[in-house]
Amino acid sequence: LRTRLAIFCAKASSLLIRKLNKGDGVTFPGYVAHKLDPMILQSMAGMVRKKIVVVMGTNGKTTTNSLLYHVLEAGGGRVVTNRTGANMRNGIVAAFALATDWKGTLHADYACMEVDENESVHVLKELNPHCVVVTNISRDQLDRYGEVDVVRNKLKEAISSVPDALLILNSDDVISYSLSMECGNRVVSYGISERIFDESVSSAIRDSIFCRRCGSKLAYEFFHYGQLGIWHCPDCGLARPKPDYTATDIQYEDGVYSFSLDGKTVKTTARTAYNVYNTLSAYAALGVLGATRKFASVVERFDYGNNRESIFHINGARVQLHLAKNPVGFQQKIALVRKDADPKDIVIQINDGAQDGKDISWLWDVDFQHLADVNASAIMVGGTRRYDMLLRLKYEDIAGTVITDMRETIQKLAAEGTGNIYVIVNYTGLYRVRNMLTELQKGE
Repeated sequence: LRTRLAIFCAKASSLLIRKLNKGDGVTFPGYVAHKLDPMILQSMAGMVRKKIVVVMGTNGKTTTNSLLYHVLEAGGGRVVTNRTGANMRNGIVAAFALATDWKGTLHADYACMEVDENESVHVLKELNPHCVVVTNISRDQLDRYGEVDVVRNKLKEAISSVPDALLILNSDDVISYSLSMECGNRVVSYGISERIFDESVSSAIRDSIFCRRCGSKLAYEFFHYGQLGIWHCPDCGLARPKPDYTATDIQYEDGVYSFSLDGKTVKTTARTAYNVYNTLSAYAALGVLGATRKFASVVERFDYGNNRESIFHINGARVQLHLAKNPVGFQQKIALVRKDADPKDIVIQINDGAQDGKDISWLWDVDFQHLADVNASAIMVGGTRRYDMLLRLKYEDIAGTVITDMRETIQKLAAEGTGNIYVIVNYTGLYRVRNMLTELQKGE
């Protein structure tokens, strides 16, 4: 009765929030439900008929989780997921509660849940998942997450609390794969064995290049980006294992990636290199579940943007909006810009709101020198930390211009610029800028 009451109140609060136009109603209802029934997440997870999959990691959680959801649903399964990326406890509880009927019953074959690394210690044992996917571990918001070893140790604690869960790890990421040495879980790995990324994404900044067994410096055949690559320890012999799932014959043509999985060509709409990894991690999880039948057809039409990569057309100009919130993510956006040889205008907005992280020192870990030769007519910087961004460019001898009005800037560039505009923002700027670009596209 308590659980049913909590679910009813969650549904009612979500409905009220949306009626009052105060938001999407996908987080606060979870707070309401958990307050009324502290055991509600465990209760609802127990209603899932088949399997629960949890996705964690610094980059790629939302995309990987969304791919899992769409493929399982296309295969005829009923799936509950936190599709908006609300990955804290309240968002996860709300995703379950809002998926029930008004009697409080959950009709779901699968649950796919993206889980925040900090929340994982509390949430995983309540979800008791069948498998846990770790996409990668790298530096993010230092004032919230701390250094990578702090994040890794939290994930280790969380995963160790569900010893029966199958652990799906990126074997190219030495930090992620080191979890296999300390957690007792069964492990399945995925990775990319062929060199496919150019130097613009293979930044010289690494989050870890030391052996997790003996502490010696690792040797690499090559890096994909960050610390991801083909690694081994010359002292103790620890080495990147041959992955259970891999992508081969990776091609970048007409602005998108295609590759082979299990000998079959998969065409995607992915425009950035890290989405090859996201697609591969989802495939590995689906392979474990025995649910890859609809994978190729779903990926061929899947929107990798997740509202974090969007294209607009304003006054005849093509405007691309991209989210970049940590060094690895920003390096990938720079790589995308480099692939476009046409003249372009670049607008970078850096904020330091609570969701961005007040510490923006990570900007110094991005190789911005690669922007010097991208055929940019203008590079403009805005946001609350615009002068920090301007200084960062100055250290690379790149001229930047400070802006204070994003709407006016975009309108002027659309009318007088190259007609090819890249807008790169961090988290708190994303939705506001996206809404503004949507209005301009509609002519409002």
